[in-house]
Amino acid sequence: QVQLVESGGGLVQPGGSLRLSCAASGFTLSSYTMNWYRQAPGKTRELVALITSAGGSTNYADSVKGRFTISRDNTKNTVYLQMNSLKPEDTAVYYCNADYKRGFTTRTYWGQGTQVTVSS
Repeated sequence: QVQLVESGGGLVQPGGSLRLSCAASGFTLSSYTMNWYRQAPGKTRELVALITSAGGSTNYADSVKGRFTISRDNTKNTVYLQMNSLKPEDTAVYYCNADYKRGFTTRTYWGQGTQVTVSS
């Protein structure tokens, strides 16, 4: 059974840090581009960070550049999002996404989301 399970969310004060994890099962994560999205109340889901399957290139939304770091451990079939210097506007549900495209073959999987709340 294909699954993505996020963990590591919670309540943190402004300026604090959290590390989100996304563990994959039922497929090999290394073949997929891995993405972290977030969705705040009343807003559309936005892409926060991605890491490619080959080479592990990364890219970030301007709002999190320099504060967030995405990484992957293919031996553990897990991707991470290290979030530092958190701001109240980072409050959202964070979703892990696995994306696979090869020719006409596409697959995408989503996790259930983990809540991150930044508040004093």
